[in-house]
Amino acid sequence: MSKKKKILVLTGGGDAPGLNAVIRAVVKHAIGTYGWEVIGSQVAFNGILEDPMRIMPLDLKTVSGLLVRGGTILGTINQGGPFTFPVKNEKGVLVEIDRSDELLARLRRLGIDAVINIGGDGSQRISQKLFEKGLNIVGVPKTIDNDLDCTEMTFGFQTAVETATDAIDKLHATAESHDRVMVLELMGRDAGWIAMASGIAGGADVVLIPEIPFDLDKVADHIRARDARGHHFAIVVVAEGAKPKDGDAFVKEKAGVGRNNRVLGGVGDYVTRELAKKLGGMETRCTVLGHLQRGGVPAPMDRLLATRFGAAAVDLVAQEKFGYMVAYQQDNIVPVKIADAIQRYRTIAPDHNLVKTARALGISLGD
Repeated sequence: MSKKKKILVLTGGGDAPGLNAVIRAVVKHAIGTYGWEVIGSQVAFNGILEDPMRIMPLDLKTVSGLLVRGGTILGTINQGGPFTFPVKNEKGVLVEIDRSDELLARLRRLGIDAVINIGGDGSQRISQKLFEKGLNIVGVPKTIDNDLDCTEMTFGFQTAVETATDAIDKLHATAESHDRVMVLELMGRDAGWIAMASGIAGGADVVLIPEIPFDLDKVADHIRARDARGHHFAIVVVAEGAKPKDGDAFVKEKAGVGRNNRVLGGVGDYVTRELAKKLGGMETRCTVLGHLQRGGVPAPMDRLLATRFGAAAVDLVAQEKFGYMVAYQQDNIVPVKIADAIQRYRTIAPDHNLVKTARALGISLGD
């Protein structure tokens, strides 16, 4: 008789609608189908590394009702990790140390057979390094930014797009009523998926994304042309990582090193201020949607995708297919090597169908 498996599940990085749906699917499939034991680590791997450990048993009762809940019952964090764990040295200065060997030792003492790590690019980079150190680990792709490679979609993205589109719909009413230019800054980091998808769905007049550096003179010309045709207002959607031609992305602050430690923001205010100068009498206003894009009840598509991912991750553990991440490709859930998924960021190609569609509709991309 084979040994009953004990698996650990955790959520890392920024929160996203659908995290709880993955946890629910993992628990229901692992217990209901395989009869395994499931444990959750709170606040990513920190739950294992803290003293006392912050872990919790996950059973069918625990996950009841989780399908529609936003956030994550396990908590999450987007700084640190077992390889860069923050501690204070003898001088009281915060430094980062490698506690990955200690993490593996603690997992062995707990009798953990496999780990399911739910997270985006940063989390899966940790997954790959732990796999290379011998940990049985499987990844589940999560990010509202939709920028993880080897999967055509990540859960959380659809809900973020719905939230952003709803904001655009509401801004239309006030923009038209006051003959204003309304600028909406959206999340997405170095990828323009949220801005492009919601901009098209919401009927924006201008969409500025990181992949296509913008020229505000051309944006102003586009808005003036609209005004001349009798449309005395405009909706400008700006991804937080968008950058002017011959310029850089706008960074509010930096914490540590690496791409994920930049806090982007400010491009919406910049575009609003500069357009106001160029457009003369037209009023311009800026709205930064911010973390509203991460919250709320997950959209049906995200619930479905998250559930499919969670169930498939458990099957990968059963097949002992470690070092792999579940991915969405051509409406199928398939295993891909984590090492391949983190090779590059998935951004919008200049010839992507969304770009072609935006141009076909007369949307200015600022180029």
